Amino acid sequence: MAQPTPPSQPTRSPEPTRPSRGGIGRVISASLIGTTIEWYDFFLYGSAAALVFNKLFFPSSEPLVGTLLAFLTYAIGFAARPLGGLVFGHYGDKIGRKKLLVLSLLLMGGATFAMGLLPTHASIGVGAPILLTLLRLVQGFALGGEWGGAVLLVSEHGDDKNRGFWASWPQAGAPGGNLLATGVLALLAGVQSEEAFLAWGWRIPFLLSGVLVVIGLWIRVSVSESPVFLEARAKAAEEAAAAGVKEQLPITDVFRSHRRSVLTAIGTRLGENISYYILTAFLLVYVTTHLGLSKSQGLNAALIGSAVHFVTIPAWGALSDRIGRRPVTLIGSIGMTGWAFVFFAMLDTKSFPAIAAAVTIGLVLHGAMYGPQAAFISEMFDTRVRYSGASMGSQLASIIGGALAPIVAVALLDGYGSSLPISVYLAVATLVTTLTVLVARETRGRNLAQDHEPAGPAVPGSRRPAHDSIPADR
Repeated sequence: MAQPTPPSQPTRSPEPTRPSRGGIGRVISASLIGTTIEWYDFFLYGSAAALVFNKLFFPSSEPLVGTLLAFLTYAIGFAARPLGGLVFGHYGDKIGRKKLLVLSLLLMGGATFAMGLLPTHASIGVGAPILLTLLRLVQGFALGGEWGGAVLLVSEHGDDKNRGFWASWPQAGAPGGNLLATGVLALLAGVQSEEAFLAWGWRIPFLLSGVLVVIGLWIRVSVSESPVFLEARAKAAEEAAAAGVKEQLPITDVFRSHRRSVLTAIGTRLGENISYYILTAFLLVYVTTHLGLSKSQGLNAALIGSAVHFVTIPAWGALSDRIGRRPVTLIGSIGMTGWAFVFFAMLDTKSFPAIAAAVTIGLVLHGAMYGPQAAFISEMFDTRVRYSGASMGSQLASIIGGALAPIVAVALLDGYGSSLPISVYLAVATLVTTLTVLVARETRGRNLAQDHEPAGPAVPGSRRPAHDSIPADR
């Protein structure tokens, strides 16, 4: 006798597979090494703009004018970052995080290697700065897609409880890259004469990028795709097929229903971004041009500060897992508001221990803003738009923050001959971040595999409600 067929049970999407501790270690290593190399390439340009490019590509009788022109091309790289974030974010939300991270590393490394082969203004005239600018655009485009993918790959592999710590490691790639770039330049400056360094020595760090990219690619291609992304893509395709509608473009969804999250990300990043580039890139200009000290003193101070910065970023990320993203970020933003005035006072002593301490303490405070940031911004967006939303919020802040910071600082120094206006500029930026974080909602502990969509009016042409994807306060 045939047994009755049991009623069918509704299918449930499987929980995303989380990697073992060894697995998350590989993911972190791949993201950290990749971001370190990409930031090495990007910061190498900033250091060279302050020390070399102003003389070789933008020769001028006025040192600050040549430096200002060099930093204008430096800013152009930032202008390309939102476009990179848009393109990489769109395809990263469509086809995956890993593929786009491999592409960004290739683009960045190739552009930096090519800079090391460029002829100078003395050889080909105006063609030299034009070629330099084009390569800088490629750098900015690549970096615009790197940050979002790297932090999301770790955030979506890790667990909810320790996300602040895990996701802070790709953030440590920024000081890691700066440490590497500054260290190589400091070594060359220490063993070469000024003439040799300007003649050919400056090319070595750029050509070294080719070797680093090969190492980074070898590690990065070995990791698996984000399990949270794979589950979300399968679910979205199934829903679209069942409803007979075409999926929205991720970037369209971001600006239609995640505007508050984008604005929160921009405000959170602003003070952090401006403070970092004043503490690092502008530092070299101030020490050499305004104070008349050797470039080695500025480079060595940045070297010490970056080493401490690298260690403290994960510590701040871990603390955000315990007390929340907002409190840790506020420690950094409020502290930096006051430090903006102490920083230049310590530099003006012309004492190397004071300069090194000023940079180091400033970078520790910066780390409090930067460490929790990857988890904080990742948790603001749903999986289907997370790469696009995180990249756009981050990179739009970079245009008005990091891109302009050295230019504004150089212009203020040239116009007023004093550091006080620069301190006020930095303090206002960190105050904006403080106010943004104070009104933002806490995101610690959010499950990234679940969408957080409060009820709201339907978006025309979409099955999803209009909303800003920020979970309720915890």
